[in-house]
Amino acid sequence: MKKNLFFVAVVAFILAGCANEFNKVLKSTDYDYRYEYAKQCFAQGKYSKAETLLIDLIALKKGTDEAQEALYMLAMSQYMNRDFDIASESFKKYYQTYPKGDFAEQAAFYVGQSLYEGAPEPRLDQTPTIGAINAYQQFLDFFPESQQRPVAQQRLFELQDKLVQKELLSAQLYYNLGGYFGNINSNNESNYISSIICAQNALKTYPFSRWREDFSLLIMKSKFQLAENSSQDKRLERYRDAEDECYGFLNEYPESKDKPLAEKYIAKCKKVVGD
Repeated sequence: MKKNLFFVAVVAFILAGCANEFNKVLKSTDYDYRYEYAKQCFAQGKYSKAETLLIDLIALKKGTDEAQEALYMLAMSQYMNRDFDIASESFKKYYQTYPKGDFAEQAAFYVGQSLYEGAPEPRLDQTPTIGAINAYQQFLDFFPESQQRPVAQQRLFELQDKLVQKELLSAQLYYNLGGYFGNINSNNESNYISSIICAQNALKTYPFSRWREDFSLLIMKSKFQLAENSSQDKRLERYRDAEDECYGFLNEYPESKDKPLAEKYIAKCKKVVGD
């Protein structure tokens, strides 16, 4: 018990000493000393302390040989602290300020990497995802021979997948909303139409997506439901369109697990169309 208490006391003493040392450095007017201490913190993985010191030193080191190194270390400290939005801006600032600097290639890569790490799930706004795609693309344009090229390319595929998933979720949402209106009305029709448009646009934008069949299925289902809920004057035309869509689906995906559904829709359409 006494040994444990002694150990705790020693640790507390050491931590208090470290805190006092850091506060002393933080208040010091010897900026070279503060900078060397910040570099030491960075090298030791103490990124929060490094960031705290470097924020003040960036302006003070402006115009010196250490300015670009200080800015890069600040950006990397923010990244390691998982402050991805702030880190992306700091990396961008470095690259814009020092396009031919010692860390220009790394900074350009980490603009995209920071945005990638902070990109939200597909259901949420994908503005950061689009920003990451643009950043990675710019990196590949300016550093086509970089060793980070394979990573950046893989990240691009992953980010584009997020955008496709976002479109798929939107199309599915419109389809699901269509079924919430029991009567034939403009809201009911507009939701199915919106699902069709959303899915069709996604297929045009991402023709080789792994969710291509899912989009095609939504178009088929939406067209059939649109026909089912149509007014008398539009009913025949829409059933014909739905039937054509079903045949198109079966031609493209003859082994689909949804083949029975497509055949069921075709049978119902034939009864109405009279083929």
